[in-house]
Amino acid sequence: MTEQYILLENMRFYSYHGVFEQEQQVGNRFEVNLKIKTDFSAACISDEVEDTVSYAEIYNLISEEMAVPSRLLEHVAGRIIERIRNSYVSVSFIEVKLSKLHPPLGGEVEKASVLLIWEQHLQ
Repeated sequence: MTEQYILLENMRFYSYHGVFEQEQQVGNRFEVNLKIKTDFSAACISDEVEDTVSYAEIYNLISEEMAVPSRLLEHVAGRIIERIRNSYVSVSFIEVKLSKLHPPLGGEVEKASVLLIWEQHLQ
């Protein structure tokens, strides 16, 4: 069997994550990239959304988590992974890259990112 992944790339959000008070008040632009592993071989045959993980549902879940202010990107990425894990038992691998665009670091930086990976280990 081949490996099967769903990717949602370059999702953009305006959110209020940051350690500094100004970031929490003014907000910033963020980018989320997601890669999940799930078996959607039945959907390849049936053409039915019930046989896969809905991209729209995943996007809505991520959007909800991005709307909750946090101090750390690590915390937001962890919440996204936990929500997906708890909502979709068929998902066995999740990779979330969360980037703050043009972070206030005192210099020119395009993105500050965290990459969090969860993988189900079968026993």
